[in-house]
Amino acid sequence: MSPDWVRWFFEPLQFAFMQRSLVVAIMVGIICSVVGSYLMVQRLALLGDAISHSVLPGLAIAFLLGGNIFIGAFIAGIISTVMIGWIHTRSPIKEDAAMGIVFSAFFALGITLITTIQKDNKIDLNHFLFGNILGVTVGDMRDTAIITALVLVAVALLYKELLFYSFDPLGAQASGLPVGWLNAGLMVLISLTVVASMKVVGVILVLSLLIAPGATAYLLVPRLHQVMVLGAVIGVGSSISGLYLSYYLNLPSGPAIVLVVSGLFALAFLFSPRHGVLTRAGLWRWPWRAGA
Repeated sequence: MSPDWVRWFFEPLQFAFMQRSLVVAIMVGIICSVVGSYLMVQRLALLGDAISHSVLPGLAIAFLLGGNIFIGAFIAGIISTVMIGWIHTRSPIKEDAAMGIVFSAFFALGITLITTIQKDNKIDLNHFLFGNILGVTVGDMRDTAIITALVLVAVALLYKELLFYSFDPLGAQASGLPVGWLNAGLMVLISLTVVASMKVVGVILVLSLLIAPGATAYLLVPRLHQVMVLGAVIGVGSSISGLYLSYYLNLPSGPAIVLVVSGLFALAFLFSPRHGVLTRAGLWRWPWRAGA
């Protein structure tokens, strides 16, 4: 007779929708952590938030035209980044202010379009805002797999260049690296990752999945490639755990995933061997450091 935990683990997997959801959760957990590591290093978390909110108009327009909503969302994300750069370079407006202006305008336009569409079509706005991983289709799984492959291949090919650019943009420019193209490429990767994450956590909560796994890993390991690997493990584990919580406790999938990854960050923030608040205050000591 199988142990209870084995039955607990495999029971949801008898359903095809749970199998598809699990595959997508794993892929999104990986690419969000990898791309989010660059966002965290460059202190561009607000940019990830801006792009995630800016994809809504493209999604709505693609739905109206009967096109692929992934493609529409991606185009809107790219347009928003171009507009942010254009406002920042052609005016005295700072980049963070430009981000706030653009993502607010795009998000408001997207909400307006989707609300208008809802009058004639039976679509649920909450699925776009907060995710609905349990509603993943075979087509969604295929599109997510394509995006995951593109993102991981690009990061593998440009790892050293993006690493140099992320930590020292001026040095990268002085050494002759095409920093403009690297920045544009990073924006494309962020947009692709946001689009892939829409079904999992929605456009509102995607920033947490982009930043929290990498931030948690950053408190535990020192190097970027280690942050990426450990962050991917944390992202995948959080996505799977949130998915199971959603299934067994009847919780919304996106918020459940975000709560798990936020909880892991809180633990690392408090108990990290090097950076933990309680560890540094002397209120917690790890066993292997007892004799230190």
